[in-house]
Amino acid sequence: MRRRDFITLVGAAAAWPLAARAQQFERMRRIGYLRAGPPPERELGAFLRGLAGHGYVQGRNFVLVTQWGDGNVVRLQELAVALVNTGVDIIVTEGAVAVRALHAVTATIPIVFTRAADPFAFGLVKNLSHPGGNITGFSTLSVDIAGKAMEILKEMVPGLAKLATLAPRLVWDLFAAAEKEAAKTLAVDLAYIDMAGAEAADAAMQQAIAAGVQGALLRGTPFFSSPQRKMIVESAAMHRLPVMYESREYVDQGGLVSYATDAADLYRLAAGYVARILAGANPGDLPIQQPIKFELIINLKTAKTLGLTVPLTLQARADEVIE
Repeated sequence: MRRRDFITLVGAAAAWPLAARAQQFERMRRIGYLRAGPPPERELGAFLRGLAGHGYVQGRNFVLVTQWGDGNVVRLQELAVALVNTGVDIIVTEGAVAVRALHAVTATIPIVFTRAADPFAFGLVKNLSHPGGNITGFSTLSVDIAGKAMEILKEMVPGLAKLATLAPRLVWDLFAAAEKEAAKTLAVDLAYIDMAGAEAADAAMQQAIAAGVQGALLRGTPFFSSPQRKMIVESAAMHRLPVMYESREYVDQGGLVSYATDAADLYRLAAGYVARILAGANPGDLPIQQPIKFELIINLKTAKTLGLTVPLTLQARADEVIE
């Protein structure tokens, strides 16, 4: 998305449904948005378009109150407190770690999450169909598909015997059990390497190479902006390390492969939940939704640069092959 288009969208008081124009809102709504990393342009755009489809247009009947981080997970609690103290009507956030930070601050303000790897993490919800309390949202099932992601990477890297997960410590804790089990099934050794932020990517990948790692899984996408993702991709290229990513944006920027849900679509769906809650729905009564479709995106140009030959059978299974 071009910067001009993005600015137009964020400030949009333009095209919105005629039916919505007839609606009378009692007051200007305040929608909070907490994210550990800088604003994700593509996902935020999808969220604002989704809200507009439900009659909520920024500057006309709601304001977006944001707390962006710099990718440092430690700051999440501080950002959560600051956002809650602004008196927002509802909060949108990304990832289970951010939900936990908000849950520690408020039990009353509705929270709609996107891209939570494990909706049951930290005991935040009771069950999927009726989460209870003030929290609901959309899961990525990233923990459940961890084994599949490993399997795909092993198909791409002949003789893969050792791989690493690059992630902040808290994020690794969410995936550890599933990844260890998958690694055992695939007969590969698994190492954990702390990568607290994008600025630590070079050091983390150097450590991985020194440890004899032949491939890696990247975790912690909610902590990174688009420029930071590019920094990570460039670091992987420099170290010639095949990496499986959590979203297609990395592959669009030159990363090797991703296997994940469509993040922008999850934000669009989240906008629908926000509209329903602002209209009076109880977040605890809205089921946590899980994705039914996962996208496999492969960058053949990057594979060639790394000296990898992607099997034709794997290419045929891909949703998109970038050449």
